[in-house]
Amino acid sequence: MERILRFPGGSKRDPAIESWFDERPGHLARIAKRWFELMRACGDDVLELLHDGQPTACIGDAAFCYVDSFKAHVNVGFFLGALLPDLGGLLEGSGKFMRHVKIRPGTGIDEEALSDMIHAAYKDMKARNGAGASLKKD
Repeated sequence: MERILRFPGGSKRDPAIESWFDERPGHLARIAKRWFELMRACGDDVLELLHDGQPTACIGDAAFCYVDSFKAHVNVGFFLGALLPDLGGLLEGSGKFMRHVKIRPGTGIDEEALSDMIHAAYKDMKARNGAGASLKKD
C-alpha cells in the first residue's frame, strides 16, 4: 500500500513559514527558501504549512515535499522519495517511503537534478492524489 500523508489546514502563503525562514541563519535560510520557492511554484494547487516544524508543500492536503535546516546543512525532503527516480543519485535515507537531499553551504549539488526531482514529486503526488490512492495518515 502506498502512503499519502495528509495535513489539513494548508494555505496559499502561511506567515509561519516566513517566520521560520527568518529564524534560521541567513546562509541556511537562503538555501531552504530557494528550494521551497520552487515547490511553491510547481502549481496553482500547492498549499503550505508547518508540519513538525518544517515548511511543507502539499497538493490540497497531500504532502509531497518539505525543507528543514540543521546546524550545517539543509534537507530537501520527499514524502514518497523512495518511489521517485533518482537519476542524479542525490537521495539519502533508507526508510520505506521518505528520502531527502542534503545541501551543505559551499558545496556543489546537481541543481537541475534536484529541480527535476521536486517537479517529479509534485506530478507524482498529483497523480496519486487524483487517482484515489490508498490513504493513511501518520
